[in-house]
Amino acid sequence: MAIFKYKAINKNKETSNGLVEAASDDLAAEALHERGLTIISLKKESETNFASKYLAILNKVKRKDVVIMSRQFSVMISANVTVVQALKILIEQTDNIRLKMIISEIAYEVDGGSKLSDALAKRPEVFSNFYVSVIKAGETSGRLDESLNYLAEEMEKDYDMMGKIKGAMIYPAFVITGLIVVGVVMMIFVVPKLTSIMTESGAELPITTKILLAVSGFLVNFWWLLLLVVIGLVAAIFVFKQTPKGRIFLDTFKLRIPIFGKLFQRIYIVRFTRSLNTLIVGGVTITEGLKITSEIVNNKIYSKLIDETIKEVEDGNSISSVFVESSEIPQMVSQMMSIGEKTGKLDVVLERISEFYSREISNIITNLMTLMEPVIMVIMGIAVGIMVSAVILPMYNLASTI
Repeated sequence: MAIFKYKAINKNKETSNGLVEAASDDLAAEALHERGLTIISLKKESETNFASKYLAILNKVKRKDVVIMSRQFSVMISANVTVVQALKILIEQTDNIRLKMIISEIAYEVDGGSKLSDALAKRPEVFSNFYVSVIKAGETSGRLDESLNYLAEEMEKDYDMMGKIKGAMIYPAFVITGLIVVGVVMMIFVVPKLTSIMTESGAELPITTKILLAVSGFLVNFWWLLLLVVIGLVAAIFVFKQTPKGRIFLDTFKLRIPIFGKLFQRIYIVRFTRSLNTLIVGGVTITEGLKITSEIVNNKIYSKLIDETIKEVEDGNSISSVFVESSEIPQMVSQMMSIGEKTGKLDVVLERISEFYSREISNIITNLMTLMEPVIMVIMGIAVGIMVSAVILPMYNLASTI
Protein backbone atom coordinates (compact mmCIF):
# COMPACT_ATOMS: atom_id res chain seq x y z
CA MET A 1 0.00 0.00 0.00
CA ALA A 2 1.19 3.51 -0.85
CA ILE A 3 -0.03 7.09 -0.90
CA PHE A 4 -0.58 8.69 -4.33
CA LYS A 5 -0.95 12.40 -4.98
CA TYR A 6 -3.29 13.17 -7.83
CA LYS A 7 -4.51 16.04 -9.95
CA ALA A 8 -7.79 15.46 -11.77
CA ILE A 9 -10.85 17.00 -13.36
CA ASN A 10 -14.31 16.25 -11.97
CA LYS A 11 -17.64 16.07 -13.80
CA ASN A 12 -18.08 19.85 -13.51
CA LYS A 13 -14.77 20.37 -15.35
CA GLU A 14 -13.17 21.66 -12.15
CA THR A 15 -9.58 20.79 -11.22
CA SER A 16 -9.10 19.04 -7.91
CA ASN A 17 -6.01 17.85 -5.97
CA GLY A 18 -5.76 15.25 -3.26
CA LEU A 19 -4.38 11.99 -1.95
CA VAL A 20 -5.48 8.40 -2.47
CA GLU A 21 -4.26 5.20 -0.82
CA ALA A 22 -3.85 2.07 -2.96
CA ALA A 23 -1.62 -0.94 -3.50
CA SER A 24 -0.55 0.22 -6.98
CA ASP A 25 -0.93 3.10 -9.38
CA ASP A 26 -3.45 1.09 -11.44
CA LEU A 27 -5.67 0.56 -8.40
CA ALA A 28 -5.25 4.22 -7.46
CA ALA A 29 -6.35 5.26 -10.95
CA GLU A 30 -9.31 2.86 -10.78
CA ALA A 31 -10.37 4.29 -7.43
CA LEU A 32 -10.26 7.82 -8.84
CA HIS A 33 -12.28 6.79 -11.90
CA GLU A 34 -14.90 5.37 -9.52
CA ARG A 35 -15.25 8.87 -8.11
CA GLY A 36 -15.91 10.23 -11.58
CA LEU A 37 -12.52 11.93 -11.89
CA THR A 38 -10.43 12.25 -15.04
CA ILE A 39 -6.77 11.96 -14.06
CA ILE A 40 -4.30 14.63 -15.14
CA SER A 41 -1.37 13.40 -13.07
CA LEU A 42 -0.80 10.64 -10.52
CA LYS A 43 2.40 10.49 -8.49
CA LYS A 44 3.45 8.11 -5.75
CA GLU A 45 4.24 10.04 -2.57
CA SER A 46 5.57 7.44 -0.12
CA GLU A 47 4.97 4.07 1.50
CA THR A 48 2.04 3.67 3.87
CA ASN A 49 4.27 2.82 6.84
CA PHE A 50 5.35 6.46 7.12
CA ALA A 51 2.77 8.43 5.16
CA SER A 52 -0.32 6.79 6.63
CA LYS A 53 0.90 7.40 10.15
CA TYR A 54 1.68 11.00 9.25
CA LEU A 55 -1.76 11.48 7.72
CA ALA A 56 -3.42 9.69 10.63
CA ILE A 57 -1.86 12.18 13.06
CA LEU A 58 -2.71 15.29 11.06
CA ASN A 59 -6.10 14.06 9.81
CA LYS A 60 -7.32 11.83 12.61
CA VAL A 61 -10.92 10.77 12.09
CA LYS A 62 -12.77 12.45 14.94
CA ARG A 63 -16.03 11.31 16.46
CA LYS A 64 -17.71 14.39 15.02
CA ASP A 65 -16.64 13.37 11.48
CA VAL A 66 -18.25 9.94 11.88
CA VAL A 67 -21.44 11.47 13.34
CA ILE A 68 -21.82 13.88 10.40
CA MET A 69 -21.03 11.13 7.90
CA SER A 70 -23.61 8.81 9.50
CA ARG A 71 -26.34 11.45 9.37
CA GLN A 72 -25.66 12.23 5.70
CA PHE A 73 -25.49 8.53 4.88
CA SER A 74 -28.82 7.82 6.62
CA VAL A 75 -30.56 10.67 4.75
CA MET A 76 -29.38 9.40 1.37
CA ILE A 77 -30.29 5.76 2.07
CA SER A 78 -33.74 6.87 3.31
CA ALA A 79 -34.13 8.72 -0.01
CA ASN A 80 -33.58 5.39 -1.84
CA VAL A 81 -30.08 6.25 -3.04
CA THR A 82 -28.03 3.05 -3.51
CA VAL A 83 -25.32 2.30 -0.96
CA VAL A 84 -22.49 2.63 -3.50
CA GLN A 85 -23.84 5.91 -4.90
CA ALA A 86 -24.35 7.28 -1.37
CA LEU A 87 -20.75 6.40 -0.49
CA LYS A 88 -19.48 8.15 -3.62
CA ILE A 89 -21.43 11.28 -2.68
CA LEU A 90 -20.00 11.10 0.85
CA ILE A 91 -16.48 11.13 -0.61
CA GLU A 92 -17.14 14.56 -2.09
CA GLN A 93 -18.91 15.89 1.01
CA THR A 94 -16.32 14.75 3.57
CA ASP A 95 -13.62 17.27 4.50
CA ASN A 96 -11.34 14.96 6.49
CA ILE A 97 -8.73 13.53 4.11
CA ARG A 98 -8.27 10.30 6.06
CA LEU A 99 -12.00 9.61 6.23
CA LYS A 100 -12.35 10.53 2.55
CA MET A 101 -9.78 7.84 1.68
CA ILE A 102 -11.49 5.27 3.92
CA ILE A 103 -14.94 5.90 2.40
CA SER A 104 -13.38 5.61 -1.06
CA GLU A 105 -11.96 2.19 -0.16
CA ILE A 106 -15.31 1.08 1.33
CA ALA A 107 -17.18 2.20 -1.80
CA TYR A 108 -14.76 0.23 -3.97
CA GLU A 109 -15.21 -2.92 -1.85
CA VAL A 110 -19.01 -2.65 -1.70
CA ASP A 111 -19.18 -2.04 -5.46
CA GLY A 112 -17.08 -5.20 -5.86
CA GLY A 113 -19.67 -7.28 -3.99
CA SER A 114 -18.67 -6.98 -0.33
CA LYS A 115 -21.26 -6.27 2.36
CA LEU A 116 -21.19 -2.79 3.85
CA SER A 117 -20.83 -4.20 7.37
CA ASP A 118 -17.85 -6.36 6.31
CA ALA A 119 -16.11 -3.37 4.73
CA LEU A 120 -16.70 -1.26 7.86
CA ALA A 121 -15.49 -4.07 10.15
CA LYS A 122 -12.07 -3.97 8.45
CA ARG A 123 -11.57 -0.47 9.88
CA PRO A 124 -12.14 -0.79 13.66
CA GLU A 125 -10.08 2.34 14.36
CA VAL A 126 -12.93 4.38 12.80
CA PHE A 127 -16.05 2.19 13.00
CA SER A 128 -16.63 0.50 16.36
CA ASN A 129 -18.09 -2.95 16.91
CA PHE A 130 -21.29 -1.19 17.98
CA TYR A 131 -21.49 0.70 14.67
CA VAL A 132 -20.80 -2.39 12.57
CA SER A 133 -23.33 -4.51 14.48
CA VAL A 134 -26.18 -2.04 13.89
CA ILE A 135 -25.34 -1.86 10.18
CA LYS A 136 -25.11 -5.65 9.96
CA ALA A 137 -28.49 -6.05 11.68
CA GLY A 138 -30.01 -3.54 9.26
CA GLU A 139 -28.63 -5.44 6.25
CA THR A 140 -29.94 -8.77 7.60
CA SER A 141 -33.43 -7.44 8.31
CA GLY A 142 -33.62 -5.42 5.09
CA ARG A 143 -34.11 -2.20 7.08
CA LEU A 144 -30.74 -0.58 6.53
CA ASP A 145 -32.33 2.86 6.13
CA GLU A 146 -34.09 2.61 9.52
CA SER A 147 -30.98 1.23 11.24
CA LEU A 148 -28.81 4.00 9.80
CA ASN A 149 -31.29 6.69 10.76
CA TYR A 150 -31.60 5.41 14.34
CA LEU A 151 -27.84 4.98 14.60
CA ALA A 152 -27.25 8.56 13.43
CA GLU A 153 -29.77 9.94 15.95
CA GLU A 154 -28.26 8.04 18.88
CA MET A 155 -24.70 8.99 17.91
CA GLU A 156 -25.74 12.65 17.75
CA LYS A 157 -27.32 12.43 21.22
CA ASP A 158 -24.20 10.81 22.66
CA TYR A 159 -21.94 13.36 20.96
CA ASP A 160 -24.04 16.27 22.25
CA MET A 161 -23.99 14.86 25.81
CA MET A 162 -20.20 14.44 25.84
CA GLY A 163 -19.81 17.88 24.24
CA LYS A 164 -21.80 19.49 27.08
CA ILE A 165 -19.68 17.72 29.69
CA LYS A 166 -16.38 18.74 28.07
CA GLY A 167 -17.66 22.29 27.57
CA ALA A 168 -18.60 22.55 31.24
CA MET A 169 -15.10 21.50 32.29
CA ILE A 170 -13.25 23.97 30.05
CA TYR A 171 -13.90 27.06 32.18
CA PRO A 172 -12.74 25.70 35.57
CA ALA A 173 -9.81 23.87 33.95
CA PHE A 174 -8.70 27.07 32.20
CA VAL A 175 -8.97 29.17 35.39
CA ILE A 176 -7.17 26.64 37.61
CA THR A 177 -4.40 26.16 35.04
CA GLY A 178 -4.02 29.93 34.79
CA LEU A 179 -3.78 30.24 38.57
CA ILE A 180 -1.08 27.57 38.74
CA VAL A 181 0.95 29.14 35.93
CA VAL A 182 0.70 32.66 37.40
CA GLY A 183 1.55 31.33 40.87
CA VAL A 184 4.67 29.51 39.64
CA VAL A 185 5.85 32.55 37.63
CA MET A 186 5.40 34.84 40.66
CA MET A 187 7.21 32.41 42.95
CA ILE A 188 10.21 32.14 40.60
CA PHE A 189 10.56 35.70 39.28
CA VAL A 190 8.55 38.16 41.42
CA VAL A 191 8.58 36.97 45.04
CA PRO A 192 12.41 36.68 45.38
CA LYS A 193 12.81 40.33 44.38
CA LEU A 194 10.04 41.57 46.69
CA THR A 195 11.27 39.62 49.72
CA SER A 196 15.00 40.37 49.28
CA ILE A 197 14.49 43.74 51.01
CA MET A 198 12.85 42.11 54.04
CA THR A 199 15.53 39.45 54.46
CA GLU A 200 18.31 42.06 54.22
CA SER A 201 16.68 44.20 56.92
CA GLY A 202 17.06 41.41 59.50
CA ALA A 203 13.52 41.96 60.80
CA GLU A 204 11.47 39.10 62.18
CA LEU A 205 9.31 37.72 59.37
CA PRO A 206 5.79 36.26 59.80
CA ILE A 207 5.36 32.52 59.39
CA THR A 208 3.45 33.00 56.12
CA THR A 209 6.38 34.95 54.67
CA LYS A 210 8.86 32.27 55.75
CA ILE A 211 6.76 29.56 54.11
CA LEU A 212 6.44 31.65 50.94
CA LEU A 213 10.21 32.22 50.86
CA ALA A 214 10.88 28.50 51.34
CA VAL A 215 8.52 27.54 48.49
CA SER A 216 9.94 30.27 46.25
CA GLY A 217 13.51 29.17 46.97
CA PHE A 218 12.68 25.56 46.18
CA LEU A 219 11.06 26.48 42.85
CA VAL A 220 13.97 28.74 41.88
CA ASN A 221 16.65 26.14 42.64
CA PHE A 222 14.85 22.87 42.06
CA TRP A 223 12.19 23.62 39.42
CA TRP A 224 13.65 20.84 37.28
CA LEU A 225 13.07 18.33 40.11
CA LEU A 226 9.42 19.36 40.40
CA LEU A 227 9.05 19.00 36.62
CA LEU A 228 10.57 15.51 36.73
CA VAL A 229 8.25 14.52 39.58
CA VAL A 230 5.17 15.72 37.64
CA ILE A 231 6.27 13.92 34.46
CA GLY A 232 7.09 10.77 36.42
CA LEU A 233 3.75 10.87 38.22
CA VAL A 234 1.82 11.27 34.94
CA ALA A 235 3.83 8.42 33.35
CA ALA A 236 3.27 6.19 36.40
CA ILE A 237 -0.50 6.81 36.30
CA PHE A 238 -0.55 6.07 32.55
CA VAL A 239 1.35 2.78 33.00
CA PHE A 240 -0.76 1.84 36.05
CA LYS A 241 -3.93 2.49 34.06
CA GLN A 242 -2.85 -0.06 31.43
CA THR A 243 -2.74 -2.88 34.01
CA PRO A 244 -5.96 -4.79 34.88
CA LYS A 245 -5.73 -3.88 38.58
CA GLY A 246 -4.91 -0.26 37.74
CA ARG A 247 -7.88 0.07 35.41
CA ILE A 248 -10.26 -1.37 38.02
CA PHE A 249 -8.83 0.91 40.72
CA LEU A 250 -9.17 4.07 38.59
CA ASP A 251 -12.66 3.13 37.35
CA THR A 252 -13.76 2.52 40.95
CA PHE A 253 -12.16 5.81 42.01
CA LYS A 254 -14.16 7.68 39.35
CA LEU A 255 -17.40 6.42 40.89
CA ARG A 256 -16.30 7.36 44.42
CA ILE A 257 -15.23 10.96 43.74
CA PRO A 258 -17.46 13.38 45.68
CA ILE A 259 -19.95 15.18 43.41
CA PHE A 260 -18.30 13.95 40.17
CA GLY A 261 -18.87 10.28 41.06
CA LYS A 262 -22.61 10.73 40.60
CA LEU A 263 -22.00 12.36 37.23
CA PHE A 264 -19.79 9.48 36.05
CA GLN A 265 -22.39 6.94 37.19
CA ARG A 266 -25.09 8.68 35.13
CA ILE A 267 -22.83 8.83 32.09
CA TYR A 268 -22.16 5.07 32.20
CA ILE A 269 -25.84 4.26 32.68
CA VAL A 270 -26.86 6.43 29.72
CA ARG A 271 -24.08 4.92 27.60
CA PHE A 272 -25.28 1.40 28.47
CA THR A 273 -29.03 1.95 28.05
CA ARG A 274 -28.73 4.05 24.89
CA SER A 275 -26.33 1.62 23.19
CA LEU A 276 -28.34 -1.47 24.13
CA ASN A 277 -31.55 0.22 22.99
CA THR A 278 -30.01 1.11 19.62
CA LEU A 279 -28.77 -2.45 19.12
CA ILE A 280 -32.10 -4.04 20.07
CA VAL A 281 -34.07 -1.69 17.79
CA GLY A 282 -31.52 -2.46 15.05
CA GLY A 283 -32.32 -6.18 15.33
CA VAL A 284 -29.35 -7.40 17.40
CA THR A 285 -30.11 -10.13 19.96
CA ILE A 286 -30.02 -9.20 23.65
CA THR A 287 -27.03 -11.45 24.36
CA GLU A 288 -25.00 -10.04 21.47
CA GLY A 289 -26.13 -6.52 22.38
CA LEU A 290 -24.90 -6.98 25.95
CA LYS A 291 -21.52 -8.21 24.71
CA ILE A 292 -21.11 -5.10 22.57
CA THR A 293 -22.26 -2.67 25.29
CA SER A 294 -19.77 -4.30 27.68
CA GLU A 295 -17.03 -2.91 25.42
CA ILE A 296 -18.73 0.44 24.82
CA VAL A 297 -19.43 1.41 28.45
CA ASN A 298 -15.67 1.99 29.04
CA ASN A 299 -15.69 1.20 32.75
CA LYS A 300 -14.47 -2.11 34.17
CA ILE A 301 -16.97 -2.09 37.04
CA TYR A 302 -19.95 -1.82 34.70
CA SER A 303 -18.34 -4.12 32.12
CA LYS A 304 -18.08 -6.80 34.82
CA LEU A 305 -21.75 -6.34 35.74
CA ILE A 306 -22.76 -6.65 32.08
CA ASP A 307 -20.59 -9.76 31.62
CA GLU A 308 -22.29 -11.37 34.64
CA THR A 309 -25.66 -10.39 33.16
CA ILE A 310 -24.76 -12.15 29.91
CA LYS A 311 -24.18 -15.40 31.82
CA GLU A 312 -27.52 -15.00 33.61
CA VAL A 313 -29.37 -14.36 30.32
CA GLU A 314 -27.69 -17.36 28.67
CA ASP A 315 -28.86 -19.48 31.64
CA GLY A 316 -32.42 -18.29 31.05
CA ASN A 317 -32.63 -15.73 33.87
CA SER A 318 -33.80 -12.12 33.79
CA ILE A 319 -31.58 -9.39 32.34
CA SER A 320 -32.08 -7.35 35.52
CA SER A 321 -31.15 -10.13 37.99
CA VAL A 322 -27.52 -8.94 38.41
CA PHE A 323 -28.40 -5.24 38.39
CA VAL A 324 -30.82 -5.64 41.31
CA GLU A 325 -27.96 -6.79 43.57
CA SER A 326 -25.50 -4.07 42.51
CA SER A 327 -25.02 -0.81 44.40
CA GLU A 328 -23.71 0.82 41.22
CA ILE A 329 -27.08 0.54 39.48
CA PRO A 330 -29.97 2.68 40.78
CA GLN A 331 -33.00 0.60 41.75
CA MET A 332 -35.16 2.46 39.25
CA VAL A 333 -33.03 1.15 36.37
CA SER A 334 -33.21 -2.52 37.36
CA GLN A 335 -36.94 -2.30 38.19
CA MET A 336 -37.84 -0.61 34.90
CA MET A 337 -35.73 -3.07 32.91
CA SER A 338 -37.51 -5.94 34.66
CA ILE A 339 -40.90 -4.43 33.74
CA GLY A 340 -39.77 -3.86 30.15
CA GLU A 341 -38.59 -7.45 29.85
CA LYS A 342 -41.89 -8.85 31.20
CA THR A 343 -44.02 -6.65 28.93
CA GLY A 344 -41.83 -7.19 25.85
CA LYS A 345 -41.04 -3.47 25.62
CA LEU A 346 -37.44 -3.47 26.79
CA ASP A 347 -36.36 -1.14 23.97
CA VAL A 348 -38.99 1.46 24.97
CA VAL A 349 -37.98 1.23 28.64
CA LEU A 350 -34.28 1.59 27.81
CA GLU A 351 -35.06 4.70 25.75
CA ARG A 352 -37.01 6.21 28.66
CA ILE A 353 -34.19 5.46 31.10
CA SER A 354 -31.55 7.04 28.82
CA GLU A 355 -33.72 10.15 28.36
CA PHE A 356 -34.29 10.47 32.12
CA TYR A 357 -30.62 10.18 33.05
CA SER A 358 -29.59 12.43 30.16
CA ARG A 359 -31.71 15.15 31.74
CA GLU A 360 -30.13 14.37 35.11
CA ILE A 361 -26.67 14.77 33.57
CA SER A 362 -27.68 18.16 32.16
CA ASN A 363 -28.97 19.23 35.59
CA ILE A 364 -25.79 18.06 37.34
CA ILE A 365 -23.64 19.95 34.82
CA THR A 366 -25.73 23.11 35.30
CA ASN A 367 -25.42 22.83 39.10
CA LEU A 368 -21.67 22.20 38.85
CA MET A 369 -21.21 25.29 36.68
CA THR A 370 -23.23 27.34 39.18
CA LEU A 371 -21.15 25.97 42.06
CA MET A 372 -17.79 26.32 40.29
CA GLU A 373 -17.93 30.10 39.93
CA PRO A 374 -18.07 30.95 43.68
CA VAL A 375 -15.60 28.16 44.49
CA ILE A 376 -13.09 29.57 41.99
CA MET A 377 -13.64 33.08 43.38
CA VAL A 378 -12.95 31.77 46.92
CA ILE A 379 -9.76 30.02 45.75
CA MET A 380 -8.58 33.21 44.03
CA GLY A 381 -9.41 35.23 47.15
CA ILE A 382 -7.42 32.86 49.37
CA ALA A 383 -4.46 33.00 46.98
CA VAL A 384 -4.51 36.80 46.94
CA GLY A 385 -4.91 36.90 50.74
CA ILE A 386 -1.87 34.68 51.24
CA MET A 387 0.23 36.86 48.94
CA VAL A 388 -0.90 40.03 50.73
CA SER A 389 -0.24 38.65 54.23
CA ALA A 390 3.11 37.16 53.22
CA VAL A 391 4.56 40.01 51.12
CA ILE A 392 2.63 43.28 51.23
CA LEU A 393 1.94 43.51 54.99
CA PRO A 394 5.56 42.77 56.10
CA MET A 395 6.83 45.38 53.61
CA TYR A 396 4.28 47.90 54.95
CA ASN A 397 5.34 47.20 58.56
CA LEU A 398 9.00 47.55 57.60
CA ALA A 399 8.34 50.90 55.94
CA SER A 400 6.43 52.10 59.02
CA THR A 401 9.37 51.42 61.33
CA ILE A 402 11.83 53.36 59.19
